[in-house]
Amino acid sequence: MIKRREFLRNSAGAAAALGALGAQASSPRRTAPPRPDVLDPSLIDDRLDCRSVSFENPTGARGGGGKTSRGRKGRPFHIFEPGEKVVLADIVGAGTVRHTWMTLGSWPPEVMRALRLEVFYDGLSEPSISVPILDFFGLPHGRAAEYYSALISANEGRGLNSHIPMPFGHSIRVEFTNESARHVTLYYQIDYTLEPLISPSPSYLHTTFRRENPTTVGRDFVIAEGLKGPGRFLGCAVGIRVLNKGHWYGEGEVKIFRDGDSEFPTYCGTGLEDYVGSAYGLGRHYGIYSGSPICIPAPQPNGVADSAGPDFASFYRWHLPDPIMFTDDLRVTIQQIGSVFFPSGQEAAFEAFKKDHPAAGRGWVTDLGFGIAGFGLVEQSDDYCATAFVYCRQPQPVVRFKTDLAVRDIGVLPIEAKPKLFSDDMLDQGAIKLKSHWDQ
Repeated sequence: MIKRREFLRNSAGAAAALGALGAQASSPRRTAPPRPDVLDPSLIDDRLDCRSVSFENPTGARGGGGKTSRGRKGRPFHIFEPGEKVVLADIVGAGTVRHTWMTLGSWPPEVMRALRLEVFYDGLSEPSISVPILDFFGLPHGRAAEYYSALISANEGRGLNSHIPMPFGHSIRVEFTNESARHVTLYYQIDYTLEPLISPSPSYLHTTFRRENPTTVGRDFVIAEGLKGPGRFLGCAVGIRVLNKGHWYGEGEVKIFRDGDSEFPTYCGTGLEDYVGSAYGLGRHYGIYSGSPICIPAPQPNGVADSAGPDFASFYRWHLPDPIMFTDDLRVTIQQIGSVFFPSGQEAAFEAFKKDHPAAGRGWVTDLGFGIAGFGLVEQSDDYCATAFVYCRQPQPVVRFKTDLAVRDIGVLPIEAKPKLFSDDMLDQGAIKLKSHWDQ
């Protein structure tokens, strides 16, 4: 496990890549001033009007922060009623969101997954970002987990940070909606710069959420599609609820189709864990550009956890030093293919398995030796979700995710269960009283 000090020591390349991302996040006209390298610590540029919004300064006004309770920490958080929507930022002008931080406390997965984040650019009535809040920070399945990467980190599994630049040309509005049945506490801060002389032609971050529960056998799960170029596929965070236990689930290849690719892609990987930068399986780890923050092994009758067929797994992958550009169109998919081994002595079980499971690739192998009666790649169906991060030259609407689909089948597992100190009713009553006191 890479710890934070080691991560910082090893992330020099990430700083360079982020600088390149900032430079490409806008495509200024040739007559426009060059975009400043904000990752250069010696930079002093008075064209950058640095601002921040939070519940302590919801408008981001200069000199407008901390006015509640005579500046003595008057409104650091907000308690959301069930169904309540709040505009976290409504910024007019041209600029870039530089850093987004949030923390939510500890809630069951179905509550976390019902918290909606949406972003609207330049006065559009439909969002260009529509995702469950944890998925925006690279954490599927409604579960928080500690990890650190070049773009997103979940510090100690509690502090959610995104350093993905979000340029905007004329305005940006950020909304948070509590679509759960619980009272939810949110702390947040969005740091941004206004830069009307620097960003005449920005690109826009689009973030989408998709889920198929379950996927269709033989039909690849779609991570991203439907956005018009020119653009850049920044990366993705993918979650898998493995339905086919007992064998390795991740033989499927990631394929990237761009600019007219039809049957076959330009970019074709060699397997799920290979795309993440690992090999021969996928356990919990994190790195600068890729990792697997969530891996909850499925317990077996013998008490040994099965990492080949976990209950829940996830991965993220950032294409920073290896950019994926497209001119017109983009489609990113991942196959649902597993691999199975049957040891010698289980020939009958192998034959029965083949009858009910279609082979993938080159089919089944028998009499392999090494004590193996049969081996093969198998088409399978699992529960996949994906959050895709795509820059586009023009802001575009994305499909809003459906909360009922997002929260289904992600409840706390027996292996995760912890004793409750307070009932749900007690927690809600406490939140209502605290909200009443804080809102006075």
